[in-house]
Amino acid sequence: MSRTRDHAEEILTSPWLLIAAILLGFFWMLGSVPLYDLDEGAFTEATREMLASGNYITPHKDGEPRYDKPVLIYWLQAASVKLLGLNELALRLPSALAATAWLMALWLFVREHLDSRTATVAAIVMALTLEVSLIAKAAVADAVLNLFLALTFFEIYRWYINPERGTLLRVYLWMGFGFLTKGPVAVFFPVIVSFLFFLSEGCLKGWLRAVVHGWGWALFLAVALPWYIAIYLDNGTGFFESFFLHHNLGRFGSAIHGHRGFFGYYFVMLPLIMLPFTGWFLRLLPVLKRAWADPLDRFLWLWFTAVFVVFSLSQTKLPHYMLYGATPLFILMARHRELLASRWLAFTPPVLFFLLLLFLPEILGMVAGQTDKPHELAMLEMGEAWLDSSYRMAVALGLLVVLVLAFWPRLRPWQGLLLVGLVQMAVVSGVLVPRVMEILQGPVKEAARLARELDMPTVVYRTSMPSFSVYRQAITPDRDPRPGDLVFLRVDKLDNLAVWYPRLKQELVFRRGAVALVKVTAVQSGG
Repeated sequence: MSRTRDHAEEILTSPWLLIAAILLGFFWMLGSVPLYDLDEGAFTEATREMLASGNYITPHKDGEPRYDKPVLIYWLQAASVKLLGLNELALRLPSALAATAWLMALWLFVREHLDSRTATVAAIVMALTLEVSLIAKAAVADAVLNLFLALTFFEIYRWYINPERGTLLRVYLWMGFGFLTKGPVAVFFPVIVSFLFFLSEGCLKGWLRAVVHGWGWALFLAVALPWYIAIYLDNGTGFFESFFLHHNLGRFGSAIHGHRGFFGYYFVMLPLIMLPFTGWFLRLLPVLKRAWADPLDRFLWLWFTAVFVVFSLSQTKLPHYMLYGATPLFILMARHRELLASRWLAFTPPVLFFLLLLFLPEILGMVAGQTDKPHELAMLEMGEAWLDSSYRMAVALGLLVVLVLAFWPRLRPWQGLLLVGLVQMAVVSGVLVPRVMEILQGPVKEAARLARELDMPTVVYRTSMPSFSVYRQAITPDRDPRPGDLVFLRVDKLDNLAVWYPRLKQELVFRRGAVALVKVTAVQSGG
């Protein structure tokens, strides 16, 4: 039995399995599903307009300045589109590459401070964690930000071990790139966590010397400041007022874009984010007090806890915010993998997840009976068609494999979970996500391509789906419709359009799922 388990560990900590996990988690199906709204549509439309206008300083979305994020993600997406053309693969590739670099930074750090097998386990867990994979395949800024956050934190700990000037300069370098990616969050958490860690070590004088390091701040400003000056010269104070006051400080005092959650939101979301490794993570909690005595464990727990507490206090809550503090969890789980002895704790979360997927059609049927909104009913009807027998068979097969792995006595629980991660990723990326995205976004993409073929003046009416403009390859202004316009809108807005514009005659050109295209002309006066 011991020899078999050793052989299993050798296979499950091999570079080949790590490569397979990266390909499956970050690159498989990368360009095969439509862009999702609101986030991917907004980022990628800003990138498309940047390329079309030649203005590489101020991002615009549908002709209006987009002040939500700094510029680095748009530059990276623009470079990818220049090489590969305007398509989903090109727009998402920077995120996949950033996630790969994030994973390799983790692997190198863990190998340096622990050992290569632990490093490989931590990296595989990261690649196969549900939320990490979703962000790695999304054309948004978060994979890039997580890369620079991880690099910053790793250099902080390296500087604690060996306080060399070059290491400290790299801390400021990565914070500079993070600041160019998503602003103050790239500085806030490293400063707070490093303060708490050095305070716990009784080394506050060393921390203060590092925080006021002149050359470090000079390097930080050399990376981040030029673009901030450029956008001020291009747009005045608009970006600073919107981004820093509204999109940063405002998120803590109020919910942005309706993303409100209760105080315990992340107690509920974290187990879902960590699937299929939820039980593995929970097993760490009873030994937290003991882990405090080890400097590396303490540093990692402070990193996670700071993120968890800060975002729990914030009024704006989104699941992917927890990824800013997930990197240390992957390391802790790998380092203490032998603590996971209970198969029930290990495998119950993924089994429940697969059961949820298996009965998803029935759940959608129940939801359909509780709503009368036309766009929701339309999507639920599409869901019934797409979540067909082939979907059920694939999910049932995945569930069967998970159950076999759960009760395979020759595999330790953590080893079985690594294999469950591969199964979960295959089902989610290959079966679930393509169907969900076809339901949600397939009609938007189809409508945009039809609008492009019709080549008519096109406007959007009370509908925020910027991927429509990406696929139409043109700005779609949000203004009052005029005779001769093509109007893109959600189907629940059709009656409202007729009420507010009675002098316009509507001709339904396209309707599928939740969206429609309407051609409007002037009503002929009688006489």
